[in-house]
Amino acid sequence: MQKFEAIDYYDIGQHLTEEEIMVRNSVREFVEDQVIPVIEKHYQAGTFPMELVSKIGELGVFGLTLPAKYGCAEMNNVAYGLVMQELERGDSGVRSFASVQSGLVMYPIHTFGSDAQKENWLPKLAAGGKIGCFGLTEPDFGSNPGGMITRAEKVDGGYLINGAKMWITNGTIADVAVVWAKLDGVVKGFLVEKEFKGFEAPEMKGKHSLRASITSELIFQDVFVPEENILPNSGGLKSPLMCLNQARYGIAWGVVGSMMACFDTALKYANSRVQFSKPISAYQLTQQKFAYMVTEITKSQLLNLQLAKLKDQGKVKHTQISLAKRNNCEMALNIARMSREILGANGILDEYPVMRHAANLESVKTYEGTHEMHTLILGEDITGIPAYDN
Repeated sequence: MQKFEAIDYYDIGQHLTEEEIMVRNSVREFVEDQVIPVIEKHYQAGTFPMELVSKIGELGVFGLTLPAKYGCAEMNNVAYGLVMQELERGDSGVRSFASVQSGLVMYPIHTFGSDAQKENWLPKLAAGGKIGCFGLTEPDFGSNPGGMITRAEKVDGGYLINGAKMWITNGTIADVAVVWAKLDGVVKGFLVEKEFKGFEAPEMKGKHSLRASITSELIFQDVFVPEENILPNSGGLKSPLMCLNQARYGIAWGVVGSMMACFDTALKYANSRVQFSKPISAYQLTQQKFAYMVTEITKSQLLNLQLAKLKDQGKVKHTQISLAKRNNCEMALNIARMSREILGANGILDEYPVMRHAANLESVKTYEGTHEMHTLILGEDITGIPAYDN
C-alpha cells in the first residue's frame, strides 16, 4: 500500500509548536512501522499486540501531561491529543489501551492518590512496565454510573469490596485496577492489585468490534484492599467523572486519526480505480463524498485544537468535551462508512483498514458516554433543563 498522507486542509499545522510536531511525527512513524504491519493479524485473531506496550512506553507518551518527576513527559494537551490521533490511525484498540493507561489510571492516581501511591505506580505505568485498568461501568449501570452496586465495607486494616464491573479495557492484563465503589454511600476510588484474593478479571469474547483490544469483566468477592490502597483524595461521583473527561478528550482527538486513515485510503483507491474509462474519483457523486469528508475532518481538527487550548488554560468545561466527543465520533463513523462505499466490495477486505475502523468506531461512539447521553449533557447546558428522565 502507498504511504499515508495526512490531510490538513486549513493548514492547522502552522499553529503547532516544533515540539508538538516532533511528538506527532514520532508517533506517526511508530504507527507506520510498528502498528500497521501487525494490527490486522491481531484484529482477525481477537488478540491485543502486547509487544507494543513497552515500545509505547519507550516513546514516552503514557501520562504525557503528568509531571516529569514521575517519569512522564510533562507536555501540553495539544501534544497529548496528537498522540491519541496518531495511535488511533493505527487502530482504536491501541489508542484505547494508551487512553486508559494515561487518562483513566495514571490521571486518577496523580489527581486523587497519596504521594506514596504516585511514587510507586506512576513511573512503572509511564514506562509500560505495569498496566492499569479503570472499573466504573457495571453490568446494569452504564449511562447511570451513580446507580452502581459495587460496595466497599470498612474492616480492620482496610476494606472489603464486593460487586462487578463490565466492559473494562485492559482488565485481564492489568496489574492494578482503579475501582470505584460506594463506601457508606459515597463513591470512592481504590487500587485493586491483580493478586488480591477474590479478584478475577475474565476476558469478554465474541466481539465484532475492538477485536484488537482486551475487554474484561472485573469480579470482586470479598476482596480485601489494604488501607494504603484507597485513593485518599477521591470522593463522590465527581471523581470518576473527572477521569471520564480525560478519556473523552482523548477520544475526540483519536477518532480524527480514524477519519484520516479512511479518507486517505479511499482517495488513493478512487484515483486508481478505473470504471467506464476514467477513475471513479472523476465522478461527481464520489467527489461529493470527498468534499464531505474533508469538511468534517477539518471541523473536527479545529474543534480539537481549540479544546486543547482551553484545557491547557484551565478553562475547559466538561460540556465542551462532550460536544467534541459527540461530534467527532459521529463524523468518524460516517466517514468510515462512506469510505467503504467508495471502495465497493474491496472495502470489506483486510487489505484495507476501512472496515476495521468502521467496526471499531461503533464501539468508540458508544463508550465513555453514548451519543445520546452527550446530547442530553449539551441540552441541559444550553437550556438549563435536565432531560435525563424524560
